[in-house]
Amino acid sequence: MTKKKGRSRFIFCCLAPAAILFIIFMIIPTIDVFRMSLYKWGGYTAEKTFVGLKNFVTLFQSDRFYQAFQNSILLIVLVTIVTFALAIIFAAVLTREKLKGQTFFRVVFYIPNILSVVVISAIFSAIYDPTQGLLNSFLNLFRNADEPILWLGSQKLVIYSIVIAMVWQAIGYYMVMYMASMANIPESLYESAKLEGAGRLTQFFSITLPLIWTNIRTTLTFFVISTINMSFLFVKAMTNGGPDGASSVFLSYMYQEAYTNSSYGYGMAIGVTVFLFSFALAAVLNAATKRDEIEF
Repeated sequence: MTKKKGRSRFIFCCLAPAAILFIIFMIIPTIDVFRMSLYKWGGYTAEKTFVGLKNFVTLFQSDRFYQAFQNSILLIVLVTIVTFALAIIFAAVLTREKLKGQTFFRVVFYIPNILSVVVISAIFSAIYDPTQGLLNSFLNLFRNADEPILWLGSQKLVIYSIVIAMVWQAIGYYMVMYMASMANIPESLYESAKLEGAGRLTQFFSITLPLIWTNIRTTLTFFVISTINMSFLFVKAMTNGGPDGASSVFLSYMYQEAYTNSSYGYGMAIGVTVFLFSFALAAVLNAATKRDEIEF
């Protein structure tokens, strides 16, 4: 009994600091966001007016919110599909194929992940520069240079320009994670499949994907939720929501309303909506990607 009590006290002492910090910096602020979403408040005065669900009614009647919602969904879908497709393909190539300089490629692909979003945004802003940018300079070799393409100034192109930057930033991290999972797959499975006449693609879809599916499922949920946060950072650093709200996303719209337009209560209503949307999206992804685990 004494040993069990001592072990329980030790576990409690180890977990208590983390639990206390989590409650102080996560649980309490989250509850406060829900509470403040029911008030009309500028954020800088002591006067608060309780308005109930009026902020949410205003929110769902706002065209700007639906524009931000549409942009966020587009970013989530495009960035997720492109990032995971390329990360899995590159991981499979670098793991299964005998290439010279595999370590070099791993480092090169991973470098964007260690750079800050501000640095990456500055790099791509320079690439997208309409007059001196690398992308337009290259395209001008094949087209008329009198009309430069406004990659960040066009309402039709700005979202896709941000997608490229976000994919470039994230692909290396997930590629390395999938390479670690693929390295644990027994080589004997591939040898048996090869003897049965299975080609590279068949091996990939019949062996590699099923055996790393648990890792894919976990990282997919994490990535989709983190994309909501990362999209704000890229938008804030590259376009600030422009032109004319064409690149505005959930959190950039919330930031603008809460801290620029001094509508803090309304901004918290946006935060609550994003919070609930994230949980719902995570639940849908978990349900949609659930399948029996394959052991080897």
